[in-house]
Amino acid sequence: MSSHLADSSARLTELGRVRARAEAAEDAQMLAMARQMRADAAKAESPMRRQVELSVIPLTLGQAMGLSETQLMNRLAAVERVHDQLPDTWTAYTSGSIDAARVREIGRISSRLERDESFERLDTKAARYASTHTVPELRAWLKRFVVRVEPDRAAVRAEKERAARRVDVSHDDDAMAWLTAYLPSHVAGAIDKRLDRAARAMGSDDERTLAQKRADLLASWMTTSDEVEPTLRTDIAITIGADVLPGATEGFGFAADGSWSVPSAWVAELAQTGNPFWHRMVLDPVTDDVLSHEYTGRFAPEILTKALIFRDGVCQAPGCLTPADRCDIDHRQPWPNGPTTGDNLSPMSRRHHSQKGHGVIWVLPDETRRVVEPLDRTA
Repeated sequence: MSSHLADSSARLTELGRVRARAEAAEDAQMLAMARQMRADAAKAESPMRRQVELSVIPLTLGQAMGLSETQLMNRLAAVERVHDQLPDTWTAYTSGSIDAARVREIGRISSRLERDESFERLDTKAARYASTHTVPELRAWLKRFVVRVEPDRAAVRAEKERAARRVDVSHDDDAMAWLTAYLPSHVAGAIDKRLDRAARAMGSDDERTLAQKRADLLASWMTTSDEVEPTLRTDIAITIGADVLPGATEGFGFAADGSWSVPSAWVAELAQTGNPFWHRMVLDPVTDDVLSHEYTGRFAPEILTKALIFRDGVCQAPGCLTPADRCDIDHRQPWPNGPTTGDNLSPMSRRHHSQKGHGVIWVLPDETRRVVEPLDRTA
């Protein structure tokens, strides 16, 4: 990167920090005004008068900030939780290390926590992770964090939501309609993988777009089958601890790309159907190597490729969430000097693979400069 571009990049980073500090000042003022207005309302003698004055708060603040009442209430709730329960995260916000979008994600997910030690753990980790990762990465990390620190409470919520599964149809204009389904994540994940695999297998001579193929396949399957229970007959990668699967420890299974999770009890139900093909992988705790055998060729065999896809889930370029099964398998240390082993291979999207080949250096939100390395997606 030229010195001019480096200076411009540094300037953009500093402007981002200035913006974050301004957002923090705005949120602090919003919170102070809301609390003052609540205190004033509490002094009203009439209960009805108190209720009226409380109901005016979102309208007054919303008008001052250019937000709807609903937007204001959601933002205020998230900011208040972070301010009161996550002091280290709030300090990072006011210093400009993280911005309002990340703070709102952290504040939103904190509403699902119940135990003091969980808040302390989140406060210790969240700001540091948020400062070096994109908002979508942070959102996925926070989802995993909640089910890892309070798996018992998360399992209760999951069972409640599974009972609310449904399919809705709403007719739109121009002879079209929306079909939406609220399903357990592992079922939806299997549907997505099967649709993608079948659509891509149709070949390039089919003039329909990938999206059109997926839509037509779903319509065909749903109008030609008499099945009344879902049957999963496609690869979905769920990683789960050996102590969690049999029920010895309460926990969750996670999608390889980290985008969703399911209670261990649901994974056990899936195991009892006899349909899944299980991969038991032992990872080296230091190198994260998948297989100890070293292959002499350049291209990883199918079993190693699948293991890498399951292990990493997504492209390993910073900020990229392209699913690993749509990526190239890249040698971190180029072949033939670099071996074809699990610790030297990782999935990388075609675009980032090309960038790495041309020596592009990624600059992270905290101004760290680096080439592609495995990302920390643990809680």
